[in-house]
Order: sequence, then structure tokens, then C-alpha cells
Amino acid sequence: MTMAAAAALLDDTAKRIADISPADLQTILRRAALRLRSADAVSFDDNVEEALRDLAGDFDVTRNDMVRYIVREWLEQNAYLPMQVLDEDGEVEGTA
Repeated sequence: MTMAAAAALLDDTAKRIADISPADLQTILRRAALRLRSADAVSFDDNVEEALRDLAGDFDVTRNDMVRYIVREWLEQNAYLPMQVLDEDGEVEGTA
């Protein structure tokens, strides 16, 4: 169930609260609590979520790390954040 579908179900239930059995209300509230506990900071459409999971798997990072990386790159490329400058002329440790 998508986040929008869950919200619509809760809204519909609230509108007809007198018609809902206690058992159905309990089930709906438990589903809502479960979604809130396991909700990510940002949710996307299913196709975007799938692409993020695939990309995160390719880079061997978490989904949230991938989102942070993509947002940072976009902000840097569009001049909302300063570019990270590499010191190419400085001293390096180790061997090449």
C-alpha cells in the first residue's frame, strides 16, 4: 500500500468512524502505526524507489546514503553548494 493510499484510507475511515467496527479500526490503526515506524525520511513513487534501490545496490550503499549523494551532487552541479575542491598540488601520503 502506497503512502497516498494509506492516507486516503485513514481519511475515509475518519469520515465514517461511526460505521467502522472496532476490529477494523484497530487493524487500520496498527497499519498506520507500522507505516509511521518504518517510514523513510523521503518517499518517492514506486518506480523511483526501485531505481534508488538498484543504484544503491550497485554502489553498495544504503538507499538513504544514495539519496544524500544524489542531492549533494545536484546541489553542487547547480551552484547551490560550493564544489568540493581537491588539492592536486599538495603532498600525498603513501605511494601511487
